[in-house]
Amino acid sequence: MKKFVIERNLPGAGNLTREELRDISEASNKVVFEIGNHYQWVESFVTEDKIFCVHLAESEEDIREHARKGNFPINSICEVKSTIDPLTANSPK
Repeated sequence: MKKFVIERNLPGAGNLTREELRDISEASNKVVFEIGNHYQWVESFVTEDKIFCVHLAESEEDIREHARKGNFPINSICEVKSTIDPLTANSPK
């Protein structure tokens, strides 16, 4: 599967209550279950006015299907091509 970062504009996202975040999570989990084994929600980062989600899927269309079924906004979808972290600096040249 490919890894994707999804940007969702959601004004006031940083003020969502624990219950509202739980409801969003439950809705996402339900759709992930419906889509099947070829889809996985990894995690999401809630900022002041956006939510950035990391998902594993076969295609961008799968990401769009999840959004349609869950009634989630999508402002951009970017496929992750590689990752780096502080330990990357220690890799051989």
